Amino acid sequence: MRHNVRGRKLNRTSSHRKALMSNLSAQLFEHKQIITTVEKAKEARKYAEKMITLGKKGDLNSLRQALKFLRHKKTVYSLFNDIAPKYVSRNGGYTRILKLGFRKGDAAETAVLQLVEFDKSAAPQEKKESNETPVAKEEKITSEKSAEAEQ
Repeated sequence: MRHNVRGRKLNRTSSHRKALMSNLSAQLFEHKQIITTVEKAKEARKYAEKMITLGKKGDLNSLRQALKFLRHKKTVYSLFNDIAPKYVSRNGGYTRILKLGFRKGDAAETAVLQLVEFDKSAAPQEKKESNETPVAKEEKITSEKSAEAEQ
């Protein structure tokens, strides 16, 4: 029985799991959203919300704890200076998980983990397919280069 056993193992060792959660959290703060599997997103959400709470406190000890976990100075400073102040009036629930469907290669269920109310333009964007053939694209690039050379 799994009484009082919390967290997902994700089929990884404890050190690998810790590094994975650190990297997922850092990438979330850097890009404001990440695409991953549903299980990883649910687990990473716990750590990301704890880091935002540390950022809201804003004291030196919180900064050191965040640096210890995330290990990316730029990300931690953007967390404390840009991200956390936007959630001062919010009591938790800083992230959301939107399910995307199943991945083609291994049929894993994927999801978007994103920061709530941060940037409305950071919504998941679909890739636009161009009707141009590779040859037409190459001709367009060479014509642009020749136009720049003439000037």
